[in-house]
Amino acid sequence: MLFLPELKYRNLPSVVLAGRPNVGKSTLFNRFAHTRRTITDPTPGVTRDAVEMVVFIAGMPVRLIDTGGYKLDREKKRAPSNRASGTIDTIDDLVIEKSLDTLKQADIIILMFAAGEITGEDEEFINVLRSLQKKIIPVVNKTEGGRLLSEAYNVLSFGFENIYLISAEHGDNIGQLADAIIAKLDFSKVELDDVETRTIKIALLGKPNTGKSTLSNRLTSSDNSLVSNIPGTTRDVIEGAFTWKEKHFLVLDTAGIRRRSRVEENIEYYSVNRAIKTLDECDVAVLMIDAEEGLSEQDKKITALACDRGCGVIFVLNKWDLMGDVKNTFNAVRDRIHFLFAKMEYAPIIPLSAKTGDGVSELLSTTIKIYSQLTRRIETSTFNGLLEKWQSEYPPPSGPHTRFKIKYGLQVSDNPAIFKLFVSRPQAFTESYGSYICNKLRKDAGYSLIPVQLDICPSRKERRGTKT
Repeated sequence: MLFLPELKYRNLPSVVLAGRPNVGKSTLFNRFAHTRRTITDPTPGVTRDAVEMVVFIAGMPVRLIDTGGYKLDREKKRAPSNRASGTIDTIDDLVIEKSLDTLKQADIIILMFAAGEITGEDEEFINVLRSLQKKIIPVVNKTEGGRLLSEAYNVLSFGFENIYLISAEHGDNIGQLADAIIAKLDFSKVELDDVETRTIKIALLGKPNTGKSTLSNRLTSSDNSLVSNIPGTTRDVIEGAFTWKEKHFLVLDTAGIRRRSRVEENIEYYSVNRAIKTLDECDVAVLMIDAEEGLSEQDKKITALACDRGCGVIFVLNKWDLMGDVKNTFNAVRDRIHFLFAKMEYAPIIPLSAKTGDGVSELLSTTIKIYSQLTRRIETSTFNGLLEKWQSEYPPPSGPHTRFKIKYGLQVSDNPAIFKLFVSRPQAFTESYGSYICNKLRKDAGYSLIPVQLDICPSRKERRGTKT
């Protein structure tokens, strides 16, 4: 099979970057990905979650995964254990166990060291991975220009047959490492993704600690996202794939978006910006709201960003199982949301418990409906027939300074759904009439659950008049 970057594939082999903190795993990830995908910062332990991306290495597609660093000196802040045994006590413990699970499932492990003295963390990690040694490629980073070469070769004393000396930051010997990776991988099970069954991308957004990671883990039946009650646990955007009723999904679990005044660390700043940029990648934005705490001003800003990008939006009232069985509670909350988001009555509102799973099926079925509308195309002749009908039902203003007429229109984009209207005297076209057209598109043209955008242009006659 000829692998092309513009196509999508399934059953790709996985390559995992591992090592103690601050050896350059995220820098190497970004080098292979040709983008600043994971957060790089001199602060040890910045990468907490496993960050995954499909990249091309030496012309071959692989799943590249950047793991949290292995630490001896672990964070003292305690997080409630999800296990009855209570063996996992801290965020760092959670990171380490998740990293080890990821390594066991990997096809190749890039075990990274930093040029210089071998540390206690390096030695402990090597011992932990003894049983996985056959799939390890040892790499010593930060050897640019022959720096610390004699110390770098000390890694061979731990039983490795050979090592690769690289500089992830400067690109030294990356080509040799890439060839070694591909030589050890099996691509026989890789399949071309069917364009008819493209993956639906869901972004989980909202304030910190609203249950995004819990929902992500339930959807993917995994522990891809760290779950604790310490706000800010998720720093990167975590991707997880799953299938439901023969539909393929990719869930993007983002860092909680906080008010800018509360964003103090550089790391947190990058995380928040990445969460916002995730809206450019997703099809449907799921705004997670703590049902007990209700909506915030920040929720309004997140939703506005999603609408500006033409994403489908679902309001999820998480922790609904804690609300009790009070009559008309949901109706009251729904009315509150409609009051705050007056222009978004089309957006579904779903009560849900990420912890118990109640409401998850409704969330996924609604997501599929929204995606089908996002990818819907309407024939130009059909659209213009509807425009004539709508204008006859509610004619535009007819005053000498306010009159205009929609001459014709066409859909110029799906996902997001954008319609171009060619209008006589476009300067007279009002926002209220635009809202009327958008509402009619939702009611009569099959776009009832999504935002639609209008691009108002002068008609041909108007353009000719402008030129003369």
